[in-house]
Amino acid sequence: MRIVTFDIETTGNFSRGTWRPEDLELTICCVHDSVTGEYHSYLKEELPRLWQLLEDTDVLVGYNSDHFDIPILNKYYPGDLGRIRSLDLMKEVQNVIGRRIKLDSIAEGTLGKKKIADGRQAIRWWNEGNITKLREYCLKDVEITRKIYEHATEHGFLKYKELGAKKEVRLDTSGWLTVAPTSALTKTLGF
Repeated sequence: MRIVTFDIETTGNFSRGTWRPEDLELTICCVHDSVTGEYHSYLKEELPRLWQLLEDTDVLVGYNSDHFDIPILNKYYPGDLGRIRSLDLMKEVQNVIGRRIKLDSIAEGTLGKKKIADGRQAIRWWNEGNITKLREYCLKDVEITRKIYEHATEHGFLKYKELGAKKEVRLDTSGWLTVAPTSALTKTLGF
């Protein structure tokens, strides 16, 4: 089973509490491929090199990816990423506890480590032309997301920090690793 863990960074108009995919521009997409064990990054102009990997994946794993990453990335994808099976870890946690929890809180609670920056800093790095720091940040978020996914599938729970205390959220991961039947291919470009 090929699992691609991914994250994107963007720039654009983030009005207070609202945003639309058409107002945001993707700056970088970073991925981890479970088949090769490798991490890769793609600036916006390099995205065509990513499409075959996405077409060959069994599941896309992200954090807040169904709400944010996939709609933004779908603007550039010539097919429909909505047809590729996805697992949004934020949504899985939200379905259990009834609210959204930041990736940083899950990372700190589950892995004992925090993110190296935040999205606002990523935008500053992009605006400064500091692609090296932007790439490092996005790749680190992919690594954290992958480790959180692996922890959840191995242990059936994640932890998060809230008001200085660690809390646990039990997750039913039994359907996460099931493969769709061959007749239900998710491919949209025909690679």
